[in-house]
Amino acid sequence: MAELLQESVALWRESPVSLPAFERTFQPEEQARREAQLERFLDALQAELRNLPRTRAEREEARERITAAFVHLGRTALDLYDRHLDLLLNGGFSAIGTQLARRARRFDPAVSTADILQATRNAWTACGLQMLLGRQPRVTPAIFAYSMLYPYTDNYLDHPSISREAKLGFNGRFGRRLAGEAVEAANDREEAIWRLIGLIEEQYARAEWPRVYDSLLAIHHAQENSLRLLRRGLDRPGIDVLTLSFDKGGASVLADGYLAAGSLSPEQARFVFGWGVLLQLADDLQDVRQDRRDGMLTVFTERAAAQPLDEVTNRTLHFGQRVMQWMEGLGGPECRALKELIQRSSRSMLIRSAGEAPELYSTEYLAELETHSPFRFASLNSQRRQLVKRRGLLIQLFEVFLEGEEDEPAFPMLPGSLMPRF
Repeated sequence: MAELLQESVALWRESPVSLPAFERTFQPEEQARREAQLERFLDALQAELRNLPRTRAEREEARERITAAFVHLGRTALDLYDRHLDLLLNGGFSAIGTQLARRARRFDPAVSTADILQATRNAWTACGLQMLLGRQPRVTPAIFAYSMLYPYTDNYLDHPSISREAKLGFNGRFGRRLAGEAVEAANDREEAIWRLIGLIEEQYARAEWPRVYDSLLAIHHAQENSLRLLRRGLDRPGIDVLTLSFDKGGASVLADGYLAAGSLSPEQARFVFGWGVLLQLADDLQDVRQDRRDGMLTVFTERAAAQPLDEVTNRTLHFGQRVMQWMEGLGGPECRALKELIQRSSRSMLIRSAGEAPELYSTEYLAELETHSPFRFASLNSQRRQLVKRRGLLIQLFEVFLEGEEDEPAFPMLPGSLMPRF
């Protein structure tokens, strides 16, 4: 674990601060055509939100319409080929969210849709790793449990209104339970967390799979250490923001890898950890405005206090390209489409997130970066604001599909950028 962290930190520090070379450049006319296709898709989605399906037949018809609209968007605006669409729609990924959601409601009827959607994002990561590691993507008990730990623990530990003392008390009990001790739960939240750990123990016996629990303890300790990043307006010198952030992100997805496969080779562990760091950086860039308001120290908020984010974003893009090279040796030819989607989504999320915070960049830099986005930033930001306004209706649509029978089709696949974050 320490070696993986050191390697990722070293890779970051040697990454250039100049804008990397990109495969594609988009002219404004082409971006406008793609934006028109995106507008058509959103109009089709809006029509579904105005008339939510209520019966099995209506749900099946709605899914067919949304899926057809998504396929058209993918081919005309997102550069998705049949191999990508087949993976997303028929390769199991479309069903993962619905499967996890229905199981989550059986586990805890009070769990919110927001928590379910957050858990789904982790499940998609874990199931993608299953494919890269030679397994069929499915929501195993361990992946379900670890994905649900995020809304139960991660949000609690990151919440700025909860005292440091309360978080440390919970963390102590949580760590002892992860280590295998019989710890009495202090409240209903902890009782649910203990049950989730029990699901992991049922799939992976501690004596036979020690690295699984080493990885869970590693992310637990990284989460503990990351409490130091919550500045709350105080001057806290001497904090190694880079190392703490990398440790948290890398350890999180490394645990996904072990829960997906039980064991990892050194090459597999290097990519999985590096991908976790990249996802953490992408999340931190996407949340840079909110993190600055909350007093959260990240690689981006730390830099934004002194200068534009041009160079740190370039370094992140270069870092991501190198991490993607680590992925090349994983999986076989059947993983080609998945690898391409991971590469594209990692890059596009960084570019899109930079466009969401224009005040933190130089005008010249954003203008250049925008030429490598299939959509202009102003258009994306306008669509994002509209989607946020319709968040409640999107949740209702998701809930309608959850009410269906187990053998009904899953909630239709939507691009991650079209599902509001919570």
